[in-house]
Amino acid sequence: MIINHGGVLRKEYFVSYMNLIRNAMECSIEKARDITFQRLFRNNVKTLGETSYEEFLLAYEELQKSNY
Repeated sequence: MIINHGGVLRKEYFVSYMNLIRNAMECSIEKARDITFQRLFRNNVKTLGETSYEEFLLAYEELQKSNY
């Protein structure tokens, strides 16, 4: 997936990305979150901007709720 560093990434993007990670690696939501944060944000909340990070957190919450 290509990232446009000039724009804000939305919740739907992160949901799709984390689901892709989960399916490909057969891992938990938490592990997918960690991998996504590591790969996209390079372990720094400021890498893609504050709004993208907030959207990332919303996506993680949505995945957690949908898993129960």
